[in-house]
Amino acid sequence: MKNENVDVLIIGAGPSGAVSAAYLYRQGLNIKVVEKSKFPRFVIGESLLPRCMDHFEEVGLLDALKAQHFEVKAGARFMRGDKICNFDFSKKYTEGWDWTWQVPRADFDKTLTDTLIEWGVDIAFEHEVVAVEFDGSNSVTTVKDIEGNLSTISARFIVDSSGYGRVLPRLLDLDKPSDIPKHSSIFTHVKDLKRPKGREGTIITFDIVSLETWLWVIPFSNGHTSIGYVGPTDYLESFAGDNTQKLREMMRLSKYYHDRFEGLEYEFEPKMIKNFSKSVTKLHGEGFVLTGNSAEFLDPVFSSGVTFATESALQASKLIARQLKGKKVDWETDYVHHMKEGVNVFSTYVKEWYTGNLQTIFFDSNDNPVIKAQICAVLAGYVWDKTNPFVKNHHRLVKTVARIAELEKEGKN
Repeated sequence: MKNENVDVLIIGAGPSGAVSAAYLYRQGLNIKVVEKSKFPRFVIGESLLPRCMDHFEEVGLLDALKAQHFEVKAGARFMRGDKICNFDFSKKYTEGWDWTWQVPRADFDKTLTDTLIEWGVDIAFEHEVVAVEFDGSNSVTTVKDIEGNLSTISARFIVDSSGYGRVLPRLLDLDKPSDIPKHSSIFTHVKDLKRPKGREGTIITFDIVSLETWLWVIPFSNGHTSIGYVGPTDYLESFAGDNTQKLREMMRLSKYYHDRFEGLEYEFEPKMIKNFSKSVTKLHGEGFVLTGNSAEFLDPVFSSGVTFATESALQASKLIARQLKGKKVDWETDYVHHMKEGVNVFSTYVKEWYTGNLQTIFFDSNDNPVIKAQICAVLAGYVWDKTNPFVKNHHRLVKTVARIAELEKEGKN
């Protein structure tokens, strides 16, 4: 059986794996990426946050992405009935990028891997990890190619960026239930033939049809648009028929978007992801680290997935490079604590969205510009800025401001 020896094995070639590969390759380490799929391939997570632009820029991937002319995302719109709440990233509290992209991930991810291959990074597509054995921090990973041939890769460190594949959590029994409520999503793409001109036709929108159920509309620069519903799992399953019938019936719930998408063919049979929130018992161990969705996935409502994927990838890769060069690394402080700080902030916002508190602030408050700028910074992904009260005091401040808004509303009635 063929065996390769590398410094770092990266499992998964999505944004998390690509950022890890780019950083470690530029550090002069011998790396290999294995990816189960053949690119381009469809995957969800099509709305980015400004924070991840820092990551792509730092590892040298930003220029290749800019050349693709993806749809610019300069903010986001939330709608509930006749109420609209707009966020403009240029008016956020924290300094940083004022824009990012809305992307068909098949094209976006392939741009990343094409760039890495041009650099000389070894990426093996259609290679599935079937087993991993550790001897201290050293590991031997068995992979299977599309023809069923087995080979092994010896590595000094493994980065699991396998996303929903969750390779190491599955093989090492690291999965644990998420404390985010159980929700599912159903989604597809359409050729957006009735798209309005200007900003109205390109802004990402979250159309709230009930407390826990909402529609995403994510326009792309190629003329297609991603549409998808998120809601409690049992509610989405209550709609009759196949996934196409389910989604068409759900689209009737959106008074704003029903006519725009009525009658348009779906580019593919709508996909459903059930109970998508995931968590793990630990983020790293001797000789391995979990990044991106292989570690934790919260909820698509604030588009945090890719940003956490790239944040964790870059943070982990910096520690790996230092460790493999013989320097002391504190994984608990510099990785686990750092990532959990950001996840905890966003987790509060997801939970408070579904309790209705955050929706109260969005739709029923007096639209205080200071508060809005601070919340906007969170929605832009700058969840490590502790000078922002809505980061530092996230556990209580959302509840407090929502309660004040409710009292003000009661006072007017």
